[in-house]
Amino acid sequence: MVAVMEKIRVFVLDDHEIVRNGLRQTLARHDDIEVVGEAGLAAEALRRIPALHPHVAVLDGRLPDGSGIDVCREIRSALPGVACLILTSYDDDEALFSAIMAGAAGYVLKEIRGNDLVGAIRTVASGQSLLAPSVTRRVLERLRDGPHEDPAMATLNQREREILQLIADGLTNRQIGTRLGLSEKTVKNYVSSILEKLGLASRTQAAVYLM
Repeated sequence: MVAVMEKIRVFVLDDHEIVRNGLRQTLARHDDIEVVGEAGLAAEALRRIPALHPHVAVLDGRLPDGSGIDVCREIRSALPGVACLILTSYDDDEALFSAIMAGAAGYVLKEIRGNDLVGAIRTVASGQSLLAPSVTRRVLERLRDGPHEDPAMATLNQREREILQLIADGLTNRQIGTRLGLSEKTVKNYVSSILEKLGLASRTQAAVYLM
């Protein structure tokens, strides 16, 4: 949470330079906000964010080497004081629920107006969560309906079920390995098996599977 009168330090992650420039120019017009760094790749952001100590990380949903959601999960694990705001062009439930599970404080579409984005940054910097009304409705519907039974779950052994639950809890492969006393490579093999058995295409899909 940002202290009173302290500038909100913002880090911007987007693989399009023109988008980063636009965001930087938009935010520069506000005296209470300072862009302290930017990156175009997930790996670059993960290297730079810890050194720059931003209050808010504005993260592109999809990147050439991963996603803003993956970055959010890693950053929130290492630096829980950083509020992550997912800024994406894609309005889909899978990304939304994955972002929530990764610990994102907000999820907004790139069509958002500049002033509304500034307001969103101020909101998450103050420690509040920000979800659009339509997003809130979909989350409540998902929680109300509960998890759907899937016969494919019966194909998982006990260890695979345990790892799937830890993925759903937002842990990385390395963290899962530490928790279970397994090597990271072994965890990756388990994850591959889980994806194949459940007919899923990515770790992100596995992360939202149990919701």
